[in-house]
Amino acid sequence: MAGMRGRQTIRDMILSMLAIGGVVGVIYYTALPNDDEGDPLKRVDYRVEQVTAQRAAPYPIVAPKGLPEAWKPTSVSYKGYDGDAWHLGFLDPDKEYVAVEQSTEVKAKFIPKVTHRAENTGKTQQVNGEAWQRWEGPKYDALVREEKGAITVVTGTAPLSRLTEMAAALESKPVPKPSPAIPKT
Repeated sequence: MAGMRGRQTIRDMILSMLAIGGVVGVIYYTALPNDDEGDPLKRVDYRVEQVTAQRAAPYPIVAPKGLPEAWKPTSVSYKGYDGDAWHLGFLDPDKEYVAVEQSTEVKAKFIPKVTHRAENTGKTQQVNGEAWQRWEGPKYDALVREEKGAITVVTGTAPLSRLTEMAAALESKPVPKPSPAIPKT
């Protein structure tokens, strides 16, 4: 009889574990974010970092304006200690990666770094009446423009049409003026 009781205890313990596992599984799957496409990348709001970067950078920081909601901003950073590097990462409507990169770093070092070794094709692309250099690479293609002491690169896995769409949406805002200091009394 003792042998029978041991088997029942093990069987009961296994059934209890399965029941608990089922409850935990239901809770886990119902607690997952209900993004319409199950995309684990969260949309970021880059406005605060943009204002901070505009105040700190020695060049006009650019960001897109007027892109459709289907463009999803996923990353943002400003690294004053690393060539005054401004970065905005997006997923385009087709879930391809597009990044806006700006820096005062040496062109020969910066562009290959942010484009994963893309090379200048010698061709240009007109965007809003301005010529951008076309770069192509094994991983990323890019549009590159130099002005006002900085290099701007629109790069990623997206096709040239999407890179052009991003470049066309870029604009710089005037640097916010610091509020006047309150005099000490």
